[in-house]
Amino acid sequence: MKRAFDLVLAAIGVLLFALPLLVLAVMVRRKLGGPVLFRQVRPGRGGRPFEMVKFRTMTSERGPDGALLPDAQRLTDFGRFLRATSLDELPEIWNVLKGDMSFVGPRPLLVEYLPLYSTQEARRHEVR
Repeated sequence: MKRAFDLVLAAIGVLLFALPLLVLAVMVRRKLGGPVLFRQVRPGRGGRPFEMVKFRTMTSERGPDGALLPDAQRLTDFGRFLRATSLDELPEIWNVLKGDMSFVGPRPLLVEYLPLYSTQEARRHEVR
């Protein structure tokens, strides 16, 4: 039942947000360049890793040593707006359609946090 709910809601979301997604993608491309999407591996159900997608909010600027600049320096005003309004997360509808995530349930945290979970906290990966 939950999966059916996710599929119906995600399909409606794709239809409703198709134009805003396109407009935002063009704006991200113009303001930040490519790639438009930011991909990050997150643990899903059973701890199985999946690639979560979001709109990019930061530049890929590097310092003289070749290392990425700190996040605070790379975050653009447009990216700050996307994050404040959660518009950067609209592409996650794709993850819901694929079955990687659900609209209802715990938010997937970073993979590097997995070893830090207690047995009780690790139960968050029993659901999508």
